[in-house]
Amino acid sequence: MATDYDAPRKSEEELQEDSIEELKSRRNDQNSGKVDEDEVEAAESFELPGADLSHEELTVRVLPRQANEFTCAACYLVKSQSQLAETRDGQQFCVDCV
Repeated sequence: MATDYDAPRKSEEELQEDSIEELKSRRNDQNSGKVDEDEVEAAESFELPGADLSHEELTVRVLPRQANEFTCAACYLVKSQSQLAETRDGQQFCVDCV
């Protein structure tokens, strides 16, 4: 919660009175906890696992590994040479995996 340090400070009693008044107003508002949502509309937006995606196409351009990059032998991610931590038995490992 954000704190306004320029606002005048309230005593403990004033803080308790404010919170009691807020609770009373929330109690009187019976519809405050309800969510108006169409169940059919919500169900249509969910993607089920194993759904047929054969008609979808990738629009991401994949670049081959560059000269200043390496593939980590532990996590198999392509990393920059600045992330190289060590080389063991000809295999390169990144800082995150070492």
